[in-house]
Amino acid sequence: MTAEKRARRIIAVGSGKGGVGKSTLSANLAVAMARLGRKVGLVDADIYGPSQARLLSTEGRTPEASDSKMHPVQSPFGVPLLSMGHLVQPGQAIAWRGPMVGNALNQLMDAHWGDAEIIVVDLPPGTGDIQLTMLQKHKPAGAVIVSTPQDLALMDATRAISLFEQGQIPLIGMVENMAGYICPHCGEESDPFGVGGAQAAAMTMNLPFLGRVPLDIQIRRESDAGHPVAAGDGPQAEAYLNIARAVLAWLDTH
Repeated sequence: MTAEKRARRIIAVGSGKGGVGKSTLSANLAVAMARLGRKVGLVDADIYGPSQARLLSTEGRTPEASDSKMHPVQSPFGVPLLSMGHLVQPGQAIAWRGPMVGNALNQLMDAHWGDAEIIVVDLPPGTGDIQLTMLQKHKPAGAVIVSTPQDLALMDATRAISLFEQGQIPLIGMVENMAGYICPHCGEESDPFGVGGAQAAAMTMNLPFLGRVPLDIQIRRESDAGHPVAAGDGPQAEAYLNIARAVLAWLDTH
């Protein structure tokens, strides 16, 4: 193992269920850490449902390869990335069994990442083959758990936490996503998914709480357009930058 590979740290971003905004969090976390001066790469480990090529404006680009390894695709936001979205046609189903999925993940992870010191890995929801391959072969330095505030999502997030604990992967902390909605017309704030649930759960489980991200139409619009809000300014960007600062502070002390 080279010194370069030993120095690289992997951050796994996981959740117990889909639909909690984990991929958007992963993309914005990587962009925010790059804005804070770190060299960061991003792996889209959601083999069956890749979305990072869209989120970081790299759709339609195919990775180059040398020495039987891929070179990440450079995004416009200072974050190189690899995703199955770069390797299959848009909308094409990936009907693979477990071993093929594990091999695909290994190729994404073992690419030519150059001087990247941190690799953010956007895991699929759940606790299946991809998670086990990641934990057993690639040994993340730590994991970030994403949940919305409601009880059902928190129950599933607890399963993801249990998986990382079984794999002896340190838990960096929990993020509460979709944590409040401010009406763009009247300015009134409401909480369609509840509020504070992930923070309370983190306290109960003695986990650090990394921050909350609002349910904001700008985040959705910018994500669909392939422009992560963490690359810009305003309160939405600051929410991700604060989470990135907390994650980096953890990495720098562990």
